[in-house]
Amino acid sequence: MTAINAVADYTLEGDVGVITLNSPPVNALSAPVRDGLAGGMAAAGADPGAKSVVLICEGRTFIAGADIAGFGNAPAGASLLDVQTAFETSSKPVIAAIHGTALGGGLETALACHYRVAVPSARCGLPEVNLGLLPGAGGTQRLPRITGVEKALEMMTSGRHVPAQECLEMGLVDEIVPEGKLREGAIAFARKVIAEGRPLKKVRDMNEKVEAARGHPEIFANFRKANARKFRGFMAPEYNIRCIEAAVNEPFDQGLATERLLFADVMASSESAAQRYAFFAERAANKIPDVPDDTAVIPVNKVGVIGAGTMGGGIAMNFANVGIPVTMVEVKQEALDRGLKVIRGNYERTASRGGITAGQVEERMGRLTGALDFDALKDCDLIIEAVFERMDLKQEVFRKLDAVAKPGAILATNTSYLNLNEIAAVTGRPEAVIGMHFFSPANVMKLLEVVRGTHTSKPVINTVMKLGKKINKVPVLVGVCPGFVGNRMLSLRGRESNRLITEGAMPWDIDRAMYDFGFPMGPFAMGDVVGLDVTWDKANSKGETVRDVLCEMGRFGQKTGGGYYDYDENRNSRPSPVTEKIALDLMAKAGAKPHTFSDAEIIERCLYPVVNEGAKVLDEGMAIRASDIDVIWENGYGWPVYKGGPMWWADQVGPDKVLARMKDLEARFGAEFAPAPLLERMVAEGKKFANL
Repeated sequence: MTAINAVADYTLEGDVGVITLNSPPVNALSAPVRDGLAGGMAAAGADPGAKSVVLICEGRTFIAGADIAGFGNAPAGASLLDVQTAFETSSKPVIAAIHGTALGGGLETALACHYRVAVPSARCGLPEVNLGLLPGAGGTQRLPRITGVEKALEMMTSGRHVPAQECLEMGLVDEIVPEGKLREGAIAFARKVIAEGRPLKKVRDMNEKVEAARGHPEIFANFRKANARKFRGFMAPEYNIRCIEAAVNEPFDQGLATERLLFADVMASSESAAQRYAFFAERAANKIPDVPDDTAVIPVNKVGVIGAGTMGGGIAMNFANVGIPVTMVEVKQEALDRGLKVIRGNYERTASRGGITAGQVEERMGRLTGALDFDALKDCDLIIEAVFERMDLKQEVFRKLDAVAKPGAILATNTSYLNLNEIAAVTGRPEAVIGMHFFSPANVMKLLEVVRGTHTSKPVINTVMKLGKKINKVPVLVGVCPGFVGNRMLSLRGRESNRLITEGAMPWDIDRAMYDFGFPMGPFAMGDVVGLDVTWDKANSKGETVRDVLCEMGRFGQKTGGGYYDYDENRNSRPSPVTEKIALDLMAKAGAKPHTFSDAEIIERCLYPVVNEGAKVLDEGMAIRASDIDVIWENGYGWPVYKGGPMWWADQVGPDKVLARMKDLEARFGAEFAPAPLLERMVAEGKKFANL
């Protein structure tokens, strides 16, 4: 064996030269890795005993992508283009041996090899779009030459990690080798290539599939149209599409030049900067200063869920999906049966769309057990309460849990607003109590607010944070305050949205501004979807707000054909003259003069107070870092990822501008708009949220 450098070595196994990379944790394409690849290929090329070459990686994965942390640094070491050229122009067949994931630059490296083999568990993809980028090392030109244009469009604009078997079917890999025997399988394949005299397949020369799409611009037009809503606001999907158009309409080298130009554009964009920030922010959220990663973890092999309604059922699905048995407890058999029926329906719909198999539906349902008595929870390691949002009810549940749960069990509440410490106080084990605030629908939404009580133990926190990732959520640790972080800040947007109606803005004006900003829908459209009566108190309604009057009229939203909007039989919305009259009548009653608002004014009025509240959250220690708040809003509240979250966005707008506007609003409307002390200190010191 010859050491090329600290992360690569070369060895000759019979007549096969093997280049091995070992650069933990994911063999990212750092300068040493690129140098190792270049040096390894030079050694293989100069070795008279090597008739073919295998590129393989140690550790848990093949090259998993570029070294994102190094983006923007001065160039160092061999370029990836030089490495790819060395592989592609080699006079000896080069075979990439893939396990784990071959993503981004990793797959682009493999595409420059003549052949690719993979183990069954491997996955390949070009996920750069999720960072607001496009593959910048020939991936946009090589992939469609192998897979065809339609599959390349889907892969590159979704960033999907494609399973090995599917890769084999589309020609992206040439052979599947046995799991755990990648090295032996790749060497055997390399010898077979030589024995059979197979050609040196250069993907750059495989033009048949791109030529088939030439002269058919409708392929791209139809794809853009079909995905217009999904791609709204994002720059990178369109630029990926343009690169594939170049692969179809331009010679390979010219297509590469187009790719480089478009890559430079997206790399310099604010959208990509925001998406790359979001990538690192999500990872930072897992780091808790006083709960190190090696803190003890409590084994969770069985979960209990109290409540089989919409939220409880969705929570249970998360655990069943990853192989953890769940016992669901309800008060009545009918409620339990209804909950299990809804879960089965959800799984069967997923199966009908090809997301899971019919067998997986039965496997997951088989992990769910129903019960009508808390005694069924005695052997659960984690019990999650998902009952109605009322303190007395939740405290009653936790008293019962304290009596039946085994020692060491974690007791979690799904409360979205109530004081966790008051819930924990009715138990004899407050250290075992934690908040797990799932978002509806709980089986779909990614965010999990993990609420740390005054007495919650560090092992409980560490266990729940890691478990959150296991069930494919994005967990973020927050402190105890009304509404925690997300709902506390959201209440400010709700307050201002409703206040604007009293000043002359119509609900659809506000919704349009929010939608154009990047939210999936505005607050009033969302209210109609959820149901205006969900949090409406009929007994105490006095007709003082537009919502109160709508609810008193029986207009609860989409389900009744009218709410803030009117709806046709297909639930298509249109501005409602009923709502407009209610708003104008309330304004007249209050003696207010209607004012016409620009979209920019609406955004400032609705979102600057959100940022201001975020500053208070940070000052109070309810969130560990500003980026945690951004992760919460992107994953739980529809904040557009290409705008980086409210705190990152405020940094781009300028904290001084936010402060000035808050002071102006305070002068006009009073102390509700008083700037957060942290915001004032930041501006005085010339800091941004990113500097905290």
